[in-house]
Amino acid sequence: MRTKLVAALATATVSAFLVVGCSSDSSSDSATAGSSSSSASSSASANASAEFNDADVMFAQMMYPHHEQAVEMAAMAEGRTDNPDILTLASAIEAAQQPEMDRMTAWLAEWGQPAPSSDMGEMSGMDHSSGMGMMSQQDMDALTALSGAEFDRQWLTMMIAHHTGAIEMANVEIADGSNADAQEMARTIVATQQQEVDTMRALLG
Repeated sequence: MRTKLVAALATATVSAFLVVGCSSDSSSDSATAGSSSSSASSSASANASAEFNDADVMFAQMMYPHHEQAVEMAAMAEGRTDNPDILTLASAIEAAQQPEMDRMTAWLAEWGQPAPSSDMGEMSGMDHSSGMGMMSQQDMDALTALSGAEFDRQWLTMMIAHHTGAIEMANVEIADGSNADAQEMARTIVATQQQEVDTMRALLG
């Protein structure tokens, strides 16, 4: 039953990502088709996409290493657990978050802003006390040393905290950001990761 639930969640996660991607593609297609009025529409759309504020920049720069750590945690599941629910969740997390990282890097380049940092030492304040759900290196090392049921419990506990932090960061972007694409990604993160949190809590029982 749980495996079916997690599989359904994974499908929903990928579908949500595809909907965002397709909607982006279809907007692009419609913008390039037609006459001069379409060109004007395309230009206006491009200007809207280039619109950003400090909240958008902060969202991209801080969410990137946050996603990167989640992808690292997802990769740890391989070889440390045989639990199909954990493995399915890990695959869904990696499939959703790696493309989002690529898009955030592209936005920052487009906005003329510094690229996101992968050096967790530079992300001062991004720890448990900040509410962002980031794990310390000691947390990550401890997780690496586990396997089987112990790994499952710790992985779920850490990933719930991690996702909760991402949801909080995304909600700040929704409230304070001005870039339509970044806000759309933030809404996707909230919806997708909240579903995953609910599933992980059920698995912890």
